[in-house]
Amino acid sequence: MAESSDPSEAAALRTLERLPALANADAWLVQRGRYLSTVCQLQVGAVPFHLTIGAGRVAALERGPRPMTSWSFAIRASAPAWLRFWQPVPAPGWHDLFALTRHGEATVEGYLVPLLQNLQYFKDLLALPRRAPG
Repeated sequence: MAESSDPSEAAALRTLERLPALANADAWLVQRGRYLSTVCQLQVGAVPFHLTIGAGRVAALERGPRPMTSWSFAIRASAPAWLRFWQPVPAPGWHDLFALTRHGEATVEGYLVPLLQNLQYFKDLLALPRRAPG
Protein backbone atom coordinates (compact mmCIF):
# COMPACT_ATOMS: atom_id res chain seq x y z
CA MET A 1 0.00 0.00 0.00
CA ALA A 2 1.07 3.56 -0.63
CA GLU A 3 2.46 5.58 2.22
CA SER A 4 0.07 8.09 3.73
CA SER A 5 0.38 11.76 2.85
CA ASP A 6 -0.50 12.66 6.47
CA PRO A 7 2.81 12.79 8.42
CA SER A 8 1.28 11.63 11.71
CA GLU A 9 -0.49 8.72 10.02
CA ALA A 10 2.68 7.73 8.16
CA ALA A 11 4.66 7.80 11.44
CA ALA A 12 2.03 5.72 13.25
CA LEU A 13 1.90 3.17 10.43
CA ARG A 14 5.70 2.81 10.39
CA THR A 15 5.70 2.40 14.17
CA LEU A 16 3.01 -0.28 14.15
CA GLU A 17 4.78 -2.16 11.36
CA ARG A 18 7.82 -2.55 13.67
CA LEU A 19 5.69 -4.41 16.24
CA PRO A 20 6.46 -8.00 15.10
CA ALA A 21 10.23 -7.54 15.36
CA LEU A 22 9.94 -5.79 18.72
CA ALA A 23 7.58 -8.42 20.11
CA ASN A 24 9.46 -11.48 18.95
CA ALA A 25 12.73 -10.09 20.33
CA ASP A 26 11.19 -9.72 23.79
CA ALA A 27 11.67 -13.13 25.46
CA TRP A 28 9.61 -12.17 28.51
CA LEU A 29 6.66 -11.10 26.36
CA VAL A 30 6.79 -14.31 24.32
CA GLN A 31 6.95 -16.32 27.55
CA ARG A 32 3.98 -14.40 29.00
CA GLY A 33 1.90 -15.17 25.90
CA ARG A 34 3.00 -18.77 25.44
CA TYR A 35 -0.61 -20.03 25.72
CA LEU A 36 -2.06 -17.32 23.51
CA SER A 37 -3.00 -17.87 19.88
CA THR A 38 -5.44 -15.45 18.27
CA VAL A 39 -6.05 -13.07 15.41
CA CYS A 40 -7.03 -9.50 16.19
CA GLN A 41 -7.29 -6.27 14.29
CA LEU A 42 -5.40 -3.10 15.08
CA GLN A 43 -6.38 0.02 13.22
CA VAL A 44 -4.54 3.29 12.69
CA GLY A 45 -7.08 5.80 11.41
CA ALA A 46 -8.70 4.07 8.45
CA VAL A 47 -5.88 1.54 7.92
CA PRO A 48 -6.56 -1.91 9.40
CA PHE A 49 -3.88 -4.43 10.34
CA HIS A 50 -4.52 -8.10 11.05
CA LEU A 51 -2.29 -9.29 13.87
CA THR A 52 -1.79 -13.04 14.16
CA ILE A 53 -0.31 -14.31 17.41
CA GLY A 54 0.77 -17.91 17.87
CA ALA A 55 2.14 -19.17 21.19
CA GLY A 56 3.04 -15.63 22.22
CA ARG A 57 4.93 -14.80 19.03
CA VAL A 58 3.69 -12.35 16.43
CA ALA A 59 3.34 -14.66 13.46
CA ALA A 60 2.03 -12.01 11.06
CA LEU A 61 1.01 -8.39 10.83
CA GLU A 62 -0.83 -7.82 7.56
CA ARG A 63 -1.67 -4.30 6.50
CA GLY A 64 -4.82 -3.38 4.65
CA PRO A 65 -8.31 -4.77 4.38
CA ARG A 66 -8.51 -8.55 4.35
CA PRO A 67 -11.97 -9.49 3.12
CA MET A 68 -13.29 -12.69 4.64
CA THR A 69 -10.58 -12.69 7.33
CA SER A 70 -12.01 -13.14 10.80
CA TRP A 71 -10.59 -11.69 14.01
CA SER A 72 -11.60 -12.01 17.63
CA PHE A 73 -11.38 -8.35 18.67
CA ALA A 74 -10.32 -5.00 17.27
CA ILE A 75 -8.55 -2.00 18.77
CA ARG A 76 -8.99 1.16 16.74
CA ALA A 77 -7.56 4.64 17.26
CA SER A 78 -6.52 7.64 15.22
CA ALA A 79 -2.89 8.08 14.22
CA PRO A 80 -2.39 11.03 16.64
CA ALA A 81 -3.86 8.94 19.48
CA TRP A 82 -1.48 6.05 18.76
CA LEU A 83 1.49 8.41 18.58
CA ARG A 84 0.61 9.98 21.93
CA PHE A 85 0.13 6.49 23.40
CA TRP A 86 3.60 5.49 22.12
CA GLN A 87 5.43 8.44 23.68
CA PRO A 88 8.25 7.20 25.97
CA VAL A 89 6.33 8.62 28.95
CA PRO A 90 2.74 9.25 27.85
CA ALA A 91 0.70 11.96 29.50
CA PRO A 92 -2.08 10.90 31.88
CA GLY A 93 -5.02 9.60 29.88
CA TRP A 94 -2.75 8.50 27.04
CA HIS A 95 -0.84 5.82 28.95
CA ASP A 96 -3.32 2.93 28.80
CA LEU A 97 -5.62 1.34 26.21
CA PHE A 98 -8.65 1.66 28.45
CA ALA A 99 -7.81 5.26 29.27
CA LEU A 100 -7.89 5.95 25.53
CA THR A 101 -11.33 4.37 25.26
CA ARG A 102 -12.60 6.24 28.30
CA HIS A 103 -11.67 9.54 26.64
CA GLY A 104 -13.13 8.52 23.27
CA GLU A 105 -9.72 8.27 21.57
CA ALA A 106 -9.94 4.52 20.87
CA THR A 107 -12.51 1.77 20.52
CA VAL A 108 -12.28 -1.87 21.51
CA GLU A 109 -14.85 -4.23 20.06
CA GLY A 110 -15.57 -7.82 19.22
CA TYR A 111 -15.10 -10.98 21.26
CA LEU A 112 -13.03 -9.58 24.13
CA VAL A 113 -12.30 -12.81 26.01
CA PRO A 114 -8.80 -13.33 24.46
CA LEU A 115 -7.95 -9.69 25.16
CA LEU A 116 -9.13 -9.73 28.76
CA GLN A 117 -7.63 -13.15 29.54
CA ASN A 118 -4.27 -11.91 28.26
CA LEU A 119 -4.63 -8.24 29.12
CA GLN A 120 -1.11 -7.70 30.45
CA TYR A 121 0.33 -9.36 27.34
CA PHE A 122 -1.58 -6.99 25.05
CA LYS A 123 -0.78 -3.94 27.17
CA ASP A 124 2.92 -4.84 27.09
CA LEU A 125 2.80 -5.71 23.38
CA LEU A 126 1.22 -2.44 22.34
CA ALA A 127 3.52 -0.43 24.59
CA LEU A 128 6.71 -1.90 23.04
CA PRO A 129 7.26 1.07 20.66
CA ARG A 130 7.67 3.32 23.73
CA ARG A 131 11.04 1.82 24.55
CA ALA A 132 12.28 1.31 21.00
CA PRO A 133 14.45 4.02 19.51
CA GLY A 134 13.21 5.75 16.38
